[in-house]
Amino acid sequence: MSTNKELAKIFLGISELLALDGESIFKIRAYEHAAQLLDTLTLSVQELAANGRLLELPGIGKSIAEKITEYLSSGKIEFYDELKTRFPDSILEIMALEGVGPKRAILLKDGLGITTLEQLKSAAEQNKISTLDGFGQKSQQNILQSIANHKKYSGRTLLSYALENAENLLSIIKQNPKVLEISIAGSLRRYKETIGDIDILCSVKIGSEEEIINLFTNLPEVQTVIVKGTKKTSVKLVSDIQVDLRVVPQTSFATALQYFTGSKEHNVVLRERANKLGLTLNEYGLYKLTDKNTPLPCASEKDIYKTLKMQYIPPPLRENRGEIESALENKLPQLLKLTDILGDTHAHTTYSDGESTIEEIAQKAQKLDYQWIVLADHSISLKVANGLDIKKLERKIDEIKEFNRGNSKVKVLCGSEVDILSDGTLDYPNEVLKKLDFVVAAIHTGFKQSSEQITNRIISAIKNPFVHCIAHPTGRLINKREPYALDIEKVINEAHTNKKMLEINCYPDRLDLCDIHSKRAKEVGVMLALGSDSHSADELTNMSYGVYTAQRGWISKDNVINSKTYSELLEYLNGC
Repeated sequence: MSTNKELAKIFLGISELLALDGESIFKIRAYEHAAQLLDTLTLSVQELAANGRLLELPGIGKSIAEKITEYLSSGKIEFYDELKTRFPDSILEIMALEGVGPKRAILLKDGLGITTLEQLKSAAEQNKISTLDGFGQKSQQNILQSIANHKKYSGRTLLSYALENAENLLSIIKQNPKVLEISIAGSLRRYKETIGDIDILCSVKIGSEEEIINLFTNLPEVQTVIVKGTKKTSVKLVSDIQVDLRVVPQTSFATALQYFTGSKEHNVVLRERANKLGLTLNEYGLYKLTDKNTPLPCASEKDIYKTLKMQYIPPPLRENRGEIESALENKLPQLLKLTDILGDTHAHTTYSDGESTIEEIAQKAQKLDYQWIVLADHSISLKVANGLDIKKLERKIDEIKEFNRGNSKVKVLCGSEVDILSDGTLDYPNEVLKKLDFVVAAIHTGFKQSSEQITNRIISAIKNPFVHCIAHPTGRLINKREPYALDIEKVINEAHTNKKMLEINCYPDRLDLCDIHSKRAKEVGVMLALGSDSHSADELTNMSYGVYTAQRGWISKDNVINSKTYSELLEYLNGC
C-alpha cells in the first residue's frame, strides 16, 4: 500500500475516533477531508513533504501537515495511537456497520453496554435495541441485517485496493534481474469485484529461488510472514491483505499461470477438453496421455488454448459461463479495452460535491485522450451532496457553453445526476431536463421500499423522454450494502424498449451494473454507459474498474456509449 493510502486510512481512523470521543464536527471533517484528499492524490506525499509543499494541498493545515511529517519519519502518529487506547477495537467494528455510525455506537455503549458485535447481535435478537431512544423495530432489524452482511463480506477486499497492492509488489520484485517472469494470478487476475487474497506467480533463474523469497518476505509492505517455503510463501501485508507467492520452473510458468488463475470451474472443463484430445493438463504442464513425462511446448497461455483447438480465453471470462463452448466455435467477443474509451458519462464538479472545477476535469480528460465528458452533478433534493437548485444549474449550463466555445480538444456536456424520488417523479421538471445534454437518473433514498415500488420508480424514470441513462441501477455498495429489491430483468427489458442506457458505475465500491447483469443487458441489446462517478479529476481513472467489470460481462466496444466519438455521441443522443 502506498504511503498516501496508509495516511488516508489513518486519518479516516482518526476522524472516526474523534466522532466517538465527541469532538467538534469541524475537527472531525478536517481529518475526513485529509483522508479523502490523500486517498485520491496522484502526487507522492513524500515528495511534497521533502519540498516543503504539504501546506499547498487544499485543506491541509499545520496540525495535519505535522502529523504527515511525523508518520514519514517514524512510521506512526502518536495522536492516533493515543486515541485508539480510549476505545476497544470492537466498537469501531460496530460503528462501521451500515446504519450505525459514531452517534449510535455511543448510544449502544452507554445504554446497553454494547462494545462487541456479539453483544450487539444478542441484544438485537432479544429485542433490547428497539427500546433505546433513537432506535426502533426497523432500526433493530436493519442492524441484524448489517451484522449478517459484515460476516458475509469479512475477509473480502475490493478489486481496486487489491490491484493497487499487487501491482506495487510486482513493480518491486520484477526489478530483480533474476526474476524471469512474474504475474498476478487467481481471482484478482480475473478482475473479480472482491478477492480473498492476492496470488503472485513467478519463475526465476535456477538457484535464485531463496534470494527472491527473501526479497519478498523482507519488503517494507510485509507485516507478518505466515509461511516461508521453497515453492510457496505467504505473508500478511501492512494493508491487512494476505499474499501468496509461488515460485515455479520457467518451463511450467504458462501452465501454472493458467492453473492458478482459475477459476476452478473453468479448469475442470478445460481438463475434460484436454482428455478428449488425448492430453492431460495440470499446473506442471500439458502432456500427451501416452507420455506424461515430456511436456508439450507451451511458451504462453495462448499455446495451451491453441493446442486444445480453441480460441484463447482472456482471464476475465474464465468462470465457466459458456466461454469454453464459445471458444470452441471461435465466437468469443473482442472485449472492451481501456483504449476504446473516448468519454465518461458521470463526473461531479465543485458545483455539487466534487473537488475539481470544470476546467480541471476537462484537462484531466484530455490527458486520458477523451473526446468528451459528461458533468453530472447532483440535483436539488440531495442536500447532503450540495445538490444544485435550478438557478445554480443554469449557471453551470452557461459556464459549460462558454468553456466549449474556447476549447476544441475536449467537449464538455452539461448533465445532471437527477434523483428519482420516492413516487417515481424526477427532481427537476421536464422543462429543466430538456435543457441538459445528458440526464442520468438515480435512486439515492428509499432503499427499503418493496421490489414493486423500487422497480416502478426506475421504470418511471426510464419512460421519461428526457432521461438518457439510469445510474448505479441496483444501488449496491460492495462489502457494505446489498442491492435493493429490484426486478433487474424488468428494468433491462424496459431500458431496451425505451432505448435508454444502463450504467456500469466504475466507482470501486459500486461496479453497478455487475458483470452478470451487464452480460444480460448486452444480450437484450441495451447500450451501456461507463461512468467514473468521479468526485475529483484524479478519480476519472476509476474508468479502468468499469472496463474490467465490462470485460467480465463479455462487453465489446460496440456495446458501450463511451467508445463513440463526440459526433457519434451527439447523433446517438438525438435519436434517443
